[in-house]
Amino acid sequence: MKLLAIRRLFRIQRVVIRYRLDDLLFALPLPWWLLSVRYALPWRWFPRKKLELSRGAALRLALQDLGPVFIKFGQILSTRRDLLPPDIADELMLLQDRVPPFDPELSVKLIEEQLGAKISEVFSRFDITPLASASVAQVHSAKLKTGEEVVVKVVRPGLKPIIGSDMAWLFVLAKTAERLSADARLLHPVDVVSDYEKTIYDELDLLREAANASQLRRNFEGSPLLYVPQIYWDWCRPKVLVMERIYGLQVTDLAALADQRTDMKMLAERGVEIFFTQVFRDSFFHADMHPGNIFVSTVSPWSPQYIAIDCGIVGSLTPEDQDYLARNLFAFFKRDYRRVAQLHIDSGWVPANTKLNEFEAAIRTVCEPIFEKPLKEISFGQVLMRLFQTARRFNMEVQPQLVLLQKTLLNIEGLGRQLYPDLDLWATAQPFLERWMRERVSPKTLLRNLHSQVEQIPHLAGMTRDLLERMSEPHAKNQPLIMRESRDGWFLRLLGAGHLVAGALLASVGPLGSIGYWPAGVMMAVGLYLIVRRS
Repeated sequence: MKLLAIRRLFRIQRVVIRYRLDDLLFALPLPWWLLSVRYALPWRWFPRKKLELSRGAALRLALQDLGPVFIKFGQILSTRRDLLPPDIADELMLLQDRVPPFDPELSVKLIEEQLGAKISEVFSRFDITPLASASVAQVHSAKLKTGEEVVVKVVRPGLKPIIGSDMAWLFVLAKTAERLSADARLLHPVDVVSDYEKTIYDELDLLREAANASQLRRNFEGSPLLYVPQIYWDWCRPKVLVMERIYGLQVTDLAALADQRTDMKMLAERGVEIFFTQVFRDSFFHADMHPGNIFVSTVSPWSPQYIAIDCGIVGSLTPEDQDYLARNLFAFFKRDYRRVAQLHIDSGWVPANTKLNEFEAAIRTVCEPIFEKPLKEISFGQVLMRLFQTARRFNMEVQPQLVLLQKTLLNIEGLGRQLYPDLDLWATAQPFLERWMRERVSPKTLLRNLHSQVEQIPHLAGMTRDLLERMSEPHAKNQPLIMRESRDGWFLRLLGAGHLVAGALLASVGPLGSIGYWPAGVMMAVGLYLIVRRS
């Protein structure tokens, strides 16, 4: 263990002692043997002057002092007011954009170093006082020489060593958990921590954030649902980002939203629609949608539009994961627990030898009580959590790529219920999911998939030629079994591609008398089967 990581551990311990965070822990209804641990903590043996802070303020200041990894954790917690006491949730909200800024003069120096020019050479106006400050960066308002109003985002100095130390300890905890607990191994804590490490380091690269923002802006170009500010690429660097300044109301400013007569029901429903559009249509979702990153336009409160900033963290899913989630949600809300169980087995998330009846019964036992509540009170986040918890009893391996999605869903759901408590999440999401699943099997989508397969034919032909040349060599008969299997696989792929092309050509000729397009359809189906089967 590096010396810096050891020093960091002592720093964390000092912060815990300073703000008496152990008082928050021991105030919970814990078993007696765990409560007795407090008498073994040395700092509780000596009286000391207690800080005059509420429990929420103590927690917020402690997380703030500990740096970006802990601040991010506080931001996630702040979005779930349904899980936290109001006094703690109110304090943690301040972590979203009101973290104390660093020295503005240092900020100017860093910006000039990154841009390779003086502030006065790039901006006609630059406000030295930060507009906002968060865990990783702070922003200043400015005006370009060309007249555009912008904000300049600059990364806090000295973050990498702190993050590195925190991640080192998280890896120690994750490895220890995997070593000591079979249940923990199913959760893949090391993989989860590894994904989080990549995510938080990616946030330090503002060029990546700029690219994410450009992609998200393109996905919602002209949409009444979401607006993403323009990026000014000429002035973007790894530690500096310049983008269009937006004007709107923070999404949690309920009083201001009410004053402008915002349609809160539509606002909440559009938030859900945006999330599912990003996940299922685009497979590219903003994964840091805490209230500090979300604003509401003041232009048309009767048809409210969201404004999203800070695209440092984004997520994506494979088509298989998208399909798995959609089908699971449909089956769950139809109370088709056998289908839910079968989907888990088919996806390979639980062992193939799992007894379907037992798995179905376990899912029913956990999930059926949820439906005693009105549908609008059912939490999507809790649904996913309960499904995963039940599946873990049957050796389900948690998929790390879904951790980011679940965190985002919890954020969106918490925000939606805060805006409009009567939000029926399922009624809002169901039409979108149904439309998406219909589109997956539409002729247009199948034709697009066919086109992508046809594009692979020149590549397949080249690979086949190479394989045939190797087969003609004298030593070909001595090739290992795996090479022969690979050769057979490519031959069947080529055969499948031939069926696809022949079927497409046959379809282009038109219907064949009374039998119509059936021969073309059969040939294309056989081609797809051969290609997918060998893949």
